[in-house]
Amino acid sequence: MARIKRQFTAAYRKSGKWYLGWIEEIPGVNTQGKTLLETRENLKDALLLILETNQMLAQKEDVRGKILRESVTISL
Repeated sequence: MARIKRQFTAAYRKSGKWYLGWIEEIPGVNTQGKTLLETRENLKDALLLILETNQMLAQKEDVRGKILRESVTISL
């Protein structure tokens, strides 16, 4: 499967000894780490995992081929 590059907004905050990170555009994609670098890597992994899982679940739902899919492009 061809990979498509997408851009998301990562946000980070230090909380005590930990760094917290989340993706602003996708609720539920969040993580933590002991360093900012670790948090960045964890966040990339979390984002990839949720996108792959959502795609897999959507394909599983479409067992009868009755879902219409199309690309949507917006400018912010």
